[in-house]
Parts: sequence; C-alpha cells; structure tokens
Amino acid sequence: MEHSHQPAGSENTRHEHHEHDSENAKPHSHNFRSFEKKRLLIAIILTLAMLVAEIIGGVISGSLALLSDAGHMLTHSFALLISFLAINYACRPATREKTFGFYRAEILAALFNGITLIIITGFILWEAYKRIVNPRAVDEGQMFIIALAGLAVNIATALILWKASKKSLNIRSAFIHMVGDAASSVAVVAGAVIIYFTGFYIIDPILSIIIAILILVWSISLIRESVRILMESAPKGIDIIKLSRGIIKSDARIKNMHDLHVWEITTDMYCMSAHIIIEDMSISSTEELLLKMQQYLERQYNIIHPIIQFETGEGFMHDNSCKLA
Repeated sequence: MEHSHQPAGSENTRHEHHEHDSENAKPHSHNFRSFEKKRLLIAIILTLAMLVAEIIGGVISGSLALLSDAGHMLTHSFALLISFLAINYACRPATREKTFGFYRAEILAALFNGITLIIITGFILWEAYKRIVNPRAVDEGQMFIIALAGLAVNIATALILWKASKKSLNIRSAFIHMVGDAASSVAVVAGAVIIYFTGFYIIDPILSIIIAILILVWSISLIRESVRILMESAPKGIDIIKLSRGIIKSDARIKNMHDLHVWEITTDMYCMSAHIIIEDMSISSTEELLLKMQQYLERQYNIIHPIIQFETGEGFMHDNSCKLA
C-alpha cells in the first residue's frame, strides 16, 4: 500500500513548498527566490562599479593589495552573476526527465563559486611572493582613498545579501565572496595607513597573503557544503534516529519503519522516503494517517516531499532498517 507526496512529472508541474516568508513564499516559477534575485541584481551593479575604480586606482598607485582586491572583486562580480543566472535557471518548471525541477543549479553554482575562490587565492599568493622578493613602492594616499570607497561598497553589498544568504547556499556563496572582499578592503585600508607612517612597503604583499588565507578557508567550507548536498547526505540539523523515533511516537498505529532516507534538493528544500509499518486498517484511515505524518514532518523538519509506503506486519527488514526497541 503506497502513498506518496512528491513532485509530479509533467511539463506544467509546480512544486509545493513551505512558505518561508512574505517575500519568498514559493520556490517555483518566476516567484522562486524573487527576493534573492532583486538583492543579487543590486549587488552586481555596485560590485562592477567598484571593480572598475579599484583597477584604475591599483594601476595608478602601484598597489598590489589594491589590485588583489580588484581581482578578488572580479571573481565576486562573476560569482554574483553565476548565482543570479542559477536562480533564473532553477525557476524553470519540472519536466518528465527532471521531475524535481532544476533547483540543483543553485548548488552547482555554489560549488563553482567555491572553486573560483581557490583559483584566485593561488593567484594572489603567487603575486604576493613576487612582491616580497622584489618590494615595490606604492602611493599609499590613492591606495587609502580607493580602498576606503571599496570597503563602503563591500559592506553595503554584504548587508544587501545577508538576509537572502540564510535561505540559499547559492546566495551564501555570493555572500561569502562579498564578506571576503570587505575583509580585503579593511586590510588594504590598514596597509595604506601603516605604509604612510612607516614606509614599510612589504606590508602590501603581507596583507595580500592574509587576505588569500581567509578566502581559502571560506572557499573550502563552501565546497564541502556543496558536495554534501550533491552527495544527497542528510541535511544538517536533522538527526535520522531522532526523526524515526518521532514518527513512530507520533501515532499509536505506527509500529515501526525502515528504509528511511532524507536528502536535500537545494537549500531548505528537504525530501524523505520511508517504509512505515502500521497496524491493519482501511485505506481511508491510511489517508488520514498520511496527512497527519505530512503535517508533522513539515512542522518539525521542514520536509515537504515525504514519499511514504505503508506496510502491515514486520515483513522483511532491510540492512538499513530503523527498527527501534
């Protein structure tokens, strides 16, 4: 006896989804991540404007830290664009072949952004090494003014993306880019002040190395999170044993369960499949029990696509059984 609550596979399919907030109520069609798309678009415009200013300023002042920050901002602009395109692609309706839709495009974008962060880190470290071996003078005045403007833009952009980053790993990848850039700008501003008072030009490449290490740490974390979702691991914060016990205790008619699987389609969109062993009852009674379970799973774990098969009797228990004493 199988009951399922899952995305349909037709061209006109629309996914049901938990309403997160008034600005992003549904994950399907053109409404999917609409709030996040608006924020990304503003961030892209601000970042591109500051990118041009930092490149010009870095060339004029001769500051590697400023050029490194511009290079970092270039990857951010690209990352923001990738995130924006990924959300638009994810808006496409499900098809017969892509029955869960195209939501994984967001996770692929986050993984791609994480990889680009590592590449730019390697470039910054190499350039910093060359500057340490052969120090070069910089115009700390121009370096300070442009870096300060960049810091203001980075902070503004990070704040724009902050709320949206809580709902999407894709947006979080862009947010990490911007926070990293803000940290870079702080380092460049501090470096300009130190150079002005001490004349130690080697501070410029040293700050670049610190920036690169910070970016590397964040990029590795982003890649690990992306891979975790792509490998269909259980979502963070969901204890499988606790979940199975909760389901069994939620109704006296449920005797046991096995073959429990929980995975993530994209950030904050969870799916589950399980075989539930129940007492012998009518089909109409199982319909009522199924609805109760769906409500419990959505309320407690935000699982909105439970695929449940009811069984009577202990039957054949698989190796991955969740049977509890």
